[in-house]
Amino acid sequence: MAPNPTCSALAAAKDKKGLSYAQIASALGEPEQHVIDVCTGKKRPTDAEFDALALVLDIKEVGPRYEFAKSTELTCVVMVVVASSP
Repeated sequence: MAPNPTCSALAAAKDKKGLSYAQIASALGEPEQHVIDVCTGKKRPTDAEFDALALVLDIKEVGPRYEFAKSTELTCVVMVVVASSP
């Protein structure tokens, strides 16, 4: 079984959509393992991957990409702000 995203907000968005990593990967046109690595913080997404992941998970606004790229801890901060927006 694939690990949950390290960010609780990203995990919540994934669960809310009811999507598996395979389904997300298919929607993004990326290998499933790459999507798992991005969601679990093992790899940093490109700007295009960041935007595409937000689109697939229905995240309407995204925070600054440079913060996202600095560390995986900031990934969660960006996603929490976005997920808690009305």
